[in-house]
Amino acid sequence: MADGTFAVLLVLLSLVDMRQSDCQTDQGCFAKSQVTPRLAFSSGQVIERQASKTTESYFRYDTRTRRGPLGGAFGASLGGDGEKWIGFGATYRLQQSDNPLFAELHFMPGVYLDGGGFDLGGALEFRSGIEFGYEASNGTYNQNPGVETIQIRLSIPFD
Repeated sequence: MADGTFAVLLVLLSLVDMRQSDCQTDQGCFAKSQVTPRLAFSSGQVIERQASKTTESYFRYDTRTRRGPLGGAFGASLGGDGEKWIGFGATYRLQQSDNPLFAELHFMPGVYLDGGGFDLGGALEFRSGIEFGYEASNGTYNQNPGVETIQIRLSIPFD
């Protein structure tokens, strides 16, 4: 589903959330708040679309600052055929406060170098997706995303 669907969902859901939750406060719709930063690593198989099947290792750092309902994240990936990507963008988490299950959307523009792997047509590329996971009360974080790659993820909060 490399058609931007998840980026559109991120925008729509976060705007609805922002209007209902953040815009009603004295600080405004994009009020700055602190959240627990996370470092994540995942590795898996790229799902075949127009690209050939390959592996990918993906690193992401979720920042400690959120603006309204949107978090910030830096990401980098290395493909099994030499592809490299690095970028920065927004995240939006869907999670009830008393439930360890969550879904998280992300949209990250970045720089892509094919390195002899799949040619995406240019250096400016956008990564978007959805991840589903479980966050244990001790902070250990597992994820099994279902877009672009199939991966297992472990993340540790820094606070």
